[in-house]
Amino acid sequence: MTRTFGAALVALALVSAALAAQEPNRAARPAAKPAATAAAPVNLNTATAAQLETLPGIGARTAERIVEYRTKNGGFKKIEELMNVRGVGEKSFLKLKALITVTPPKTDRAVQQ
Repeated sequence: MTRTFGAALVALALVSAALAAQEPNRAARPAAKPAATAAAPVNLNTATAAQLETLPGIGARTAERIVEYRTKNGGFKKIEELMNVRGVGEKSFLKLKALITVTPPKTDRAVQQ
C-alpha cells in the first residue's frame, strides 16, 4: 500500500513539474498594451504605429498603412477617411469609430506669412 501511495505521489510530482515547466514565466511576459478608449481616443494624425496597434483589429501592418496614408495625404481630415486605408473596411471602421479622433495637422503660421 505504501509503495502504491509513494509511486502515485512521485507521479503527481512529475506531472506537476512538467506542467509548471510548460507554463510561461508570468514575470517574463510583456506588459499588455493599454487599449484605446472612448475617453482617450487615438488621434489618427498624431498617433505612432504602436499607438494605432492598441485599437481593436489593427495589427502592425495596418498601423503602418495608416501612417503611410497620413504621410501621403497630409493627414486625415475626417475619421471616415480611415476606410481609404487597405485593411480597414466599413465593419472595422464602425468598431473603431468611438475610439478614434482627428485633429487638423499643425501648420507653422510663421512659415506661411
